[in-house]
Amino acid sequence: MLRFAYIEILWGLAAIPVFILLFLGVRRWKKKAIAALGDKGVVHAMMPEVSFSRPVIKFILFMVAYTFLIIGLADPRIGSRLEEVKKKSADLMIMLDVSNSMRAQDVVPSRLESAKRAISQLIENLHNDRIGIIVFAGEAYVQLPMTTDYSAAKLFLSTINPEMVPTQGTAIGAAIDLGMRSFDFKNGTGKAMIIITDGENHEDDAVAAAKAAADKEVTVNVIGMGSVEGAPIPLYQNGREAGFHTDSLGKPVVSKLNETMCKEVAAGGKGAYVRATNANSGLAIVIDQISKVQRKTLDTKDFKDFEDRFQFFLGFAFLLLMIEFFISDRKNLRLSKVNIFEVKSPDVYPVQKTQRSL
Repeated sequence: MLRFAYIEILWGLAAIPVFILLFLGVRRWKKKAIAALGDKGVVHAMMPEVSFSRPVIKFILFMVAYTFLIIGLADPRIGSRLEEVKKKSADLMIMLDVSNSMRAQDVVPSRLESAKRAISQLIENLHNDRIGIIVFAGEAYVQLPMTTDYSAAKLFLSTINPEMVPTQGTAIGAAIDLGMRSFDFKNGTGKAMIIITDGENHEDDAVAAAKAAADKEVTVNVIGMGSVEGAPIPLYQNGREAGFHTDSLGKPVVSKLNETMCKEVAAGGKGAYVRATNANSGLAIVIDQISKVQRKTLDTKDFKDFEDRFQFFLGFAFLLLMIEFFISDRKNLRLSKVNIFEVKSPDVYPVQKTQRSL
């Protein structure tokens, strides 16, 4: 089994396409600049030491070295011993509201970012439990299926943003129904849901969905994000804040926490409700509620010993960087004159004329 100790470092690989585009752009610019000087053959003759292929080789070596360096820094580990262990586990599904109203900043830095931090803290407090993530606005989608890979859960969590769900709204009932379909009821483990939302503009019967979940012994807990007074919803353009959402009269739209609805959903799902504030995310109450979920002992096989393999990747990256460093951008004129494939003409010997005997 392969896993990474610092999986977030792998995001560094996303820079590779940027490097490639920059390199191709610079090469294209250089070709245009040389073409503007005159005839290609004449220009090359005037620059006998300039190599047009070596920079490509050096760039390829650098990119491969960079790839191995990032993988090495993420500390890949390989499981070396498989052992059967007994684990007590439960299934936990997190539903995160990603509607535009979650951008409101009555909870610092915003409702959504505060919710993501709370989920990250929750993941750090889990042991052996399986976790899944569902994002919802006007529709609901599974962002992360049930897993015990907490590193992957944090990675998926970091990518969540309001643009993931184009349809606006707050379909809490649809999220609960999707969560119920995502559970594996055959494994017999206890199950719980955590809904993190401001509850605004809910579009379906979320309370009925929560009651249906409770009938199947799935508790539904709710964390309310925001304040009763509310806050305007920031408007973003090209990743930058550009004012606030306005109504038809041009006045800023104020988003308020629908605490009544959140309490009703939690009550229907026989779970806990807590309102998050700047001082308290409400996580402690939810964790205490989750600890009451019945856990089932499962026999599973797990890798107990993991061996680090970062040294191989870092060593190979260093070797490639050394090779790239010693490759010059210029030609070696002495070596360029050597042509081992040159075919020499055979020596021509004069033909001696013989005198005819008279």
